[in-house]
Amino acid sequence: MTKETLLMQYQSECLSALKSVANIQKPFEKTFMDTMKLFMAIPDRINFLQLGRYGCFSEQTYRNLFEHETFDWFAFNGSIISKHLTGKRKAIAIDPSYIPKSGKKTPWIGYFWSGCAGEYKRGLEIMGIGVIDIDNHECMTLGSIQTPDCKTLDNM
Repeated sequence: MTKETLLMQYQSECLSALKSVANIQKPFEKTFMDTMKLFMAIPDRINFLQLGRYGCFSEQTYRNLFEHETFDWFAFNGSIISKHLTGKRKAIAIDPSYIPKSGKKTPWIGYFWSGCAGEYKRGLEIMGIGVIDIDNHECMTLGSIQTPDCKTLDNM
């Protein structure tokens, strides 16, 4: 398969999953599909500046898409997973990962366990959630969530 064929297949699967999840408007669909294409094409760090540089829309358009629209990523990924993980036996996998980060204004920064260092370290923690197809030995990401710090959890 050529790169163009794979990209077209990827775009058609993203579009069908997008339409099955929600009733979306055309401008959102165009910007979202361009973003999905750019995630496959941009070789290095992906941020709004890079999306504006390589994409069809301005940096501010991409920024507004992710700041103002509430999008159900779990339902979107679940739609893709239901098509591709065809085995009868499935399981959920959870993997918390420590991310080194410093700063006084970073939201939810705190002390989290770093398995590599074998100690608690200051930074962020993100929890990846995946669906495992036991019969076909495959796994796909369902979503990820940032873990709140202890102070935020105590106030909940």
